[in-house]
Amino acid sequence: MRQNKDLGGPFARSLSDSAQTLPDSVAGQFVFRIAPKSWRPFLQLARIDRPIGWWLLTLPCWWSSALASVSQGRPLHGGDLLLFLVGAIAMRGAGSTYNDLVDREIDAKVERTRQRPLPSGRVSVKAAQIFLAAQCLVGLAVLLSFNAFAIKLGFSSLFFVAIYPFMKRITSWPQAVLGAAFAWGGLMGWAAAFGSLALAPAFLYFGAIFWTIGYDTIYALQDIEDDLLAGIGSTARLFGSRVQAGVASLYALAVICVEAGFLSVGAGWPTQMGLAGFALHLAWQVKSVDPDDRAGALGLFRSNRDAGLILFGSLCADVFRLSIQ
Repeated sequence: MRQNKDLGGPFARSLSDSAQTLPDSVAGQFVFRIAPKSWRPFLQLARIDRPIGWWLLTLPCWWSSALASVSQGRPLHGGDLLLFLVGAIAMRGAGSTYNDLVDREIDAKVERTRQRPLPSGRVSVKAAQIFLAAQCLVGLAVLLSFNAFAIKLGFSSLFFVAIYPFMKRITSWPQAVLGAAFAWGGLMGWAAAFGSLALAPAFLYFGAIFWTIGYDTIYALQDIEDDLLAGIGSTARLFGSRVQAGVASLYALAVICVEAGFLSVGAGWPTQMGLAGFALHLAWQVKSVDPDDRAGALGLFRSNRDAGLILFGSLCADVFRLSIQ
């Protein structure tokens, strides 16, 4: 695709183009109101206009860190929680930029994605590569703040990040690879606290994987027709008319695995109450899934931030319970 070369540099784009609003953006965000218009395509590359992505990347980190605090009987690791938030925003942006670089030709064929900065020509490949490197440096700075074991563990996640954009071309289960990457925080929070791993974070990790596959199946319902034309695989296409049963099974496995993680550290009644709330939220999502309702699918997908916060809040309550005993 021909790139706009005017105004003397790869980062320069016309103000009208950079103001483009994407179909699944969240309107009225503060950062978009204050940022120069020329930055907007890069904010879109980093998915700053779609904060649900970094929420879903942050939450397993927070679950794992809070579960470590429950196990230790110590207060929350506040510094770690903040670092995980910053790292998730940076690496979500880096992963999305990398994904868009790999998928720019496919994105041009899909209605929901053809106006993204790369396929629409509002950002050049060179500029996107520079932006990707900058975001990776922020993520690296965050990772290097942790202990040696957590640093090595964090680098290991890059394997799944690297292969994910290619999986939709060869399998109907790209969501499983996405889950392996997005759920990695289920290991990281514990590793940052203990400098090692145990059964509890392993169970939490697998629970977060099944949760991710489930919610991304719902998200993929928006693109079934375009994915079929582009020859792209997804669990939404694979499940077809049985998508409710498929998502229900994945969510059930998620709850079972998370419960196993809680039981392995002897977590108390607040976590059990929170897990019940989490499970009820997921059950509501399953009941509400309609393969023909694209807007509804996006809303259900976004609601997983609230589901994850319910679980995190219950872990925080358990930490507080232990602190006053």
